[in-house]
Amino acid sequence: MSEWASHLEHRWFAVALAAKIGRKPVRAMLLNRPIVLARLDGQRVVGFQDRCPHRHAPLSQGSVIDGTLQCPYHGWRFDAQGQLQALPGAPPETCLPGVRARAVSVIEYDGVIWARYAEEGDTDIPARVRALAPDHRKFLWQTTWHAHMVDALENVLDPLHTHFVHAGLVRRKGARQAMHVSLCADAEGFVVDYAGQSVQSGLLYRLFESPRERERASFSAPGTAQLHYHYRNGSRACISLHFSPETAHRSRLIGVLHLEGRRVPAWMVRAFLWPFIRKVAQQDRRMLAMQTDNSRLFADRKDVITRFDVVRRHLLSAWSNAEDAAAAPADSDTVLML
Repeated sequence: MSEWASHLEHRWFAVALAAKIGRKPVRAMLLNRPIVLARLDGQRVVGFQDRCPHRHAPLSQGSVIDGTLQCPYHGWRFDAQGQLQALPGAPPETCLPGVRARAVSVIEYDGVIWARYAEEGDTDIPARVRALAPDHRKFLWQTTWHAHMVDALENVLDPLHTHFVHAGLVRRKGARQAMHVSLCADAEGFVVDYAGQSVQSGLLYRLFESPRERERASFSAPGTAQLHYHYRNGSRACISLHFSPETAHRSRLIGVLHLEGRRVPAWMVRAFLWPFIRKVAQQDRRMLAMQTDNSRLFADRKDVITRFDVVRRHLLSAWSNAEDAAAAPADSDTVLML
């Protein structure tokens, strides 16, 4: 899982929080390469490969000057399209060479910056992300996990580890119940529906939730996992977890919480719910780091995948070469003791 499939160049990844991008250039890593993000006009975010085409100095260490991005080495300046606009030291009448900083496609939506390397590819970010109204967003955070993308995505979509890694917080070991689990592939990735457990056994549920009408997990290729909760009182919650591959063994995570039908101010989420979510995230981060470090000690890693590992094969398919990705596993149904 160390080589990136070529089709990933054409896909959108969440790479930064919009609030962190201003007139000062910011570096983000994607697929083992750095990109630079900035608001040259103070409004729209633009992105480039983080290198000046002159001597490859990092543009992220430069400055925004009069609506252009200035390289810190020789002061070359580039406009929002990447076109060279100034070459300090050249005589005033000099015709500038047709040099460009290589652009990276960028979309800003609901507090998150999405980037795509290729000029052509997916026309938009996942529809399941667009379906979440920005006015329902209550919280947003980012961190980095020491893990490959497939392992990170499987972790947040896998309920079987929660009794051990998050014992008491998410589920209690001695309170397992049978749940029917159904996975269906769709145009974006897949959807997993869980039926048979309207009440969960962990502390998080007891403190912050109410009986559920439906529980669903979804994956939108290449890097978005979402946990959807529909409650009997008509309210809804969605935790979106957007992953982007910084390197083969390090993934950027941007998490977003949307609440619909509940009058909960953002400050209350931050003060009371966030400490528990952070604890869960820290537990997952620690486990994945152990898994990653240990796996790298064995050159012959070959995972055992059972029918109870509901999402693993589908994630591997989405991250394989384009010709292999079409051969995704069939839909599946099973029963898990959760």
